[in-house]
Amino acid sequence: MENHGRGSGPRPAAGEVEEPAPGPAGPLPYEGVWRFTAPAVDVSVPQARHAVRDLLLRQGVPVSDDLVQGLLLIVSELVTNAVRHAALLSPMLAVEVAVGAEWVRVSVEDNHPYRPTALEADHGQTGGRGLLLVREVTREAGGVCDVEHTANGGKVIWAALPLVPARVS
Repeated sequence: MENHGRGSGPRPAAGEVEEPAPGPAGPLPYEGVWRFTAPAVDVSVPQARHAVRDLLLRQGVPVSDDLVQGLLLIVSELVTNAVRHAALLSPMLAVEVAVGAEWVRVSVEDNHPYRPTALEADHGQTGGRGLLLVREVTREAGGVCDVEHTANGGKVIWAALPLVPARVS
């Protein structure tokens, strides 16, 4: 996986204006954006999950175990969807991690033009509920997620979760 270091933070809802949050004059040591590329193959799912986990640890991002598990589940589901549904038109995918003072955003980008929707649970089928799971994990964490088209005709699916520092007992 390659790290290209680009991207942006979570985006406010349409018509919503984000006021700058008061805080330190410069970025915190763990703030930044990292981008990894990988082939759209099955082995990329655990590789992406491990890369995100290792990045959060290496950068010293103050995340709770629950938040890390939620982020890793989201990454697994989004990369799995790209591998299963976009690989034919998009042999490569990109995983991006953006960390701000108050949020963590993960996204997966591919070059397939289809914009997926979260399916409701069909108890007769296995699979097919990855985006529903992503949406629910994001909602429970107090975050937001969305699917957007890219300039090259593909899509990026992202989830931004509030960064709640782990409590020290």
